[in-house]
Amino acid sequence: MDDAEPPRQEPEENRPPQRVPAFNLPPVILASLGLLIVVFAIQNLPWWSDDTLNWLYFTFSFIPARYAFPLSQQGLEWLWTPVTYSLLHGGIEHIVFNGLWLMVFAAPVARRIGAARYVIFWVLSAAASAFLHAAIYWGDQSLLIGASGVVSGLMGAACRFAFPAMDGRRVGMRQAHLNPRLSIPASLRSRTVVAYIVMWIVGNALVAFGITIVGDSAQPVAWDAHIGGFLFGFLLFSLFDRQPRIEVENSTSSAE
Repeated sequence: MDDAEPPRQEPEENRPPQRVPAFNLPPVILASLGLLIVVFAIQNLPWWSDDTLNWLYFTFSFIPARYAFPLSQQGLEWLWTPVTYSLLHGGIEHIVFNGLWLMVFAAPVARRIGAARYVIFWVLSAAASAFLHAAIYWGDQSLLIGASGVVSGLMGAACRFAFPAMDGRRVGMRQAHLNPRLSIPASLRSRTVVAYIVMWIVGNALVAFGITIVGDSAQPVAWDAHIGGFLFGFLLFSLFDRQPRIEVENSTSSAE
């Protein structure tokens, strides 16, 4: 009986290259971006009257002055505005800038913690950003809008796992969600994390002094809300993480 000829393998150099999508975002991130775009489109419908726009911003923006008065003497806006303000944006530059950073930092966080926890993270980081803003500007009647506080929270969360490499290897952002979670002290010992935090602080300090790096300089930027979101994500990320923290040992163990 003749031996069957083994199947020939096509040389790797002759194989067509696999197509890598330019954007490989989790569905919950695409849904987040879509929701922001839809809300922004609704904000800018041409037939809105000034009264309607004023109602929309008053009803869904975060206003610190609400919490300086007895809640029993006002409507229920104080319940949902600590979250709904994060869906509103003040202009094209505002939503584009937040959308780009959302694509970068939200993707690894969402891949790691899943869609449901990501939504909860959004809600709580938005509230943390808003209430730090209210604490600093207590009783102020200005409106707070935008997803920048949530984006800052996602940046803070990413600092706990996305930047460092436990064994010295570097991985791309698409695989960053597989990194072990660093403890807070270990994160602050990472030169990559510290360098990023320093740059982030410098950028927000410039904004606090009125120096706008990108976007519309005529629109005030709530740097304090950014800080509230970042601290929330950096300090409390472990409450959302599905993977256990892995300690990194500096010494190597020898076989007995």
